Amino acid sequence: MTDTPAASQRPPRQSRVGLTSTGARKAGSKNNRSRAREFALQALYQRLVGKNSAADIDTFTRDLAGFNKADAAHFDALLHGCIDHAVALDALILTRMDRPMTEISPVEHAVMWIGVYEMQHCPDVPWRVVLNECIELAKEFGGTDGFKYVNAVLNGLAPELRGPEVQADRAKHPAASSSE
Repeated sequence: MTDTPAASQRPPRQSRVGLTSTGARKAGSKNNRSRAREFALQALYQRLVGKNSAADIDTFTRDLAGFNKADAAHFDALLHGCIDHAVALDALILTRMDRPMTEISPVEHAVMWIGVYEMQHCPDVPWRVVLNECIELAKEFGGTDGFKYVNAVLNGLAPELRGPEVQADRAKHPAASSSE
């Protein structure tokens, strides 16, 4: 068989091991909590941009394709918790920001809400998992380098919000904490 010019210019076939060509996780490799975070991000974006009510957002989001694969209880906690505690979440986030909140995209804003809320109210989720999940959300849905800002803010808040856990983790893995 001879290679035609069109065939030789075709990009290599993408492996199916859980990542897309952009580095984001494929839908099939996401667990139900990761999916809940994605739906919560979309819902919180509606809140930040459209100022829609929590009840309307909740109803709309539950009707989206794929919601049945999400952890509905975790979605509820994130959506209603972030909306109910928005002022307190913003106050914490602003302590680690070098610019006004109005200069942050609504996607990164919502991702940071999710991260701070989970660090405060979901002790069953390890702080590194919260951080990683939020970075992944920002990579997938945010601007080009928005994930770097999300990482800096949440990583800066982690010792304050999860002090003993962060200290114990960094003591176990000193090389990993020196790169943060």
